[in-house]
Amino acid sequence: MLLPLLVMLSAIPGQAVYLEVPGAPELEAVAIEFKGQKLALASSDDGWFGLIGVDLDVAPGLYPVTVSYNPADDEPYTEVIDMDVMVKEYPTTKLEVAPKYVELSAENQQRAAADRKLINEAYSKTSPEPYWQGVFLIPVNGVTGGRNFGHRRVFNDQPRAPHSGADLTAATGTEIIASNAGKVVLTGDFFFNGLAVFVDHGMGVLTMYLHLSEISVSTGQMLRKGEVIGLAGATGRVTGPHLHWGARVGGARVDPFSLPGIPAEEVLSP
Repeated sequence: MLLPLLVMLSAIPGQAVYLEVPGAPELEAVAIEFKGQKLALASSDDGWFGLIGVDLDVAPGLYPVTVSYNPADDEPYTEVIDMDVMVKEYPTTKLEVAPKYVELSAENQQRAAADRKLINEAYSKTSPEPYWQGVFLIPVNGVTGGRNFGHRRVFNDQPRAPHSGADLTAATGTEIIASNAGKVVLTGDFFFNGLAVFVDHGMGVLTMYLHLSEISVSTGQMLRKGEVIGLAGATGRVTGPHLHWGARVGGARVDPFSLPGIPAEEVLSP
């Protein structure tokens, strides 16, 4: 019986975990399931590969990852790998601000709700086929910082959702590139996100690029890794120019610095 590469996996909340089944030319398909995420792995010359997303709000503990194998000349079978989700303490900042920055007007609430509907629809329509290849790129050339993923803010004693992306330093007009090959599934001007581009990389992996000053691509366009998708800016609800770079894997909010190939030592430390 074929065994997976790893007997146990480990992660922290908000991490994209790379899973690989090496070799295995006798297999026709390999699939995984983790906390409701179902994903068919992609084949390569070296075996089968895919990503699991551990959401930012997953509590520490052991979780099963079911791996399903479909051999060409034998009966399908499954095995279970343990996923050890470790403790990760993300910082919290408490701020006192003017009420207008906490309470939205009825008009703005309506607009924000309409935005969420469009964005959630984009999240739900990822391609089962892999567009992404090899390592992911940081979308601002020369930038390695901005690792504030998971940071939670409390405004006037009202907690907000944890920060689900990384804010990268980028002056207005800085070119923003696609972190990997993919398909543009949504562009627009949103209340919170400003001018934004959402890219489906296939196999449940999406990245998003927010607060742009200009968008250079259109919905449905296929992108090459490193292709310019727009320019950095300060649109939406922000205090200054920067790029909010986010990622989702199987619907889970993950730190984009945990995507394959990006140095992430300080991010992944429990």
